[in-house]
Amino acid sequence: MPIRPIPCLLLAVSLAACRTPVPQEELSVADVEAYWAIDSAVGDRQYIAPVVRFRATNKSKEAQTSVQATASFRRKGEEGIDWGSGWVEVNSRKKPLAPGQSTLVTMKSDGRYYSSGDPETFFEHKLFKDARVTVFIRIGSSGWEKFAELDVPRHIGSKGLAESAR
Repeated sequence: MPIRPIPCLLLAVSLAACRTPVPQEELSVADVEAYWAIDSAVGDRQYIAPVVRFRATNKSKEAQTSVQATASFRRKGEEGIDWGSGWVEVNSRKKPLAPGQSTLVTMKSDGRYYSSGDPETFFEHKLFKDARVTVFIRIGSSGWEKFAELDVPRHIGSKGLAESAR
């Protein structure tokens, strides 16, 4: 049975369309910021958790329909131990990220500190350890790629939000 050129051409085109995206080529991140957020109190127990936020921009010529981000939070001196993490679906097929479009991404760690004191005093506690966050992003079936790594400074709230409130 002879091979027909039209079906082979269609197969080649469909295989090319099924390429695995390379996140670093398709997206960029900017305005990366880390800070501590006050979580809801339980009784007299106060909680704070590290947060990372950034602006993700689609720098490709095609809409992105499946972008996910994850963050790994580790305490300094315990770099080999995951302390907390965050995960978010940046967008989906229902809300694609158009070419050139940006979106704000925020992830809060599920690891946190607690005390009965005022949250601003947590940083002075003898058991407090500073944290570091690493951000990874994937698109569709791609692997996770590292986009950012930074320390979580000892301040509560986003500096970006504080500046926009002025």
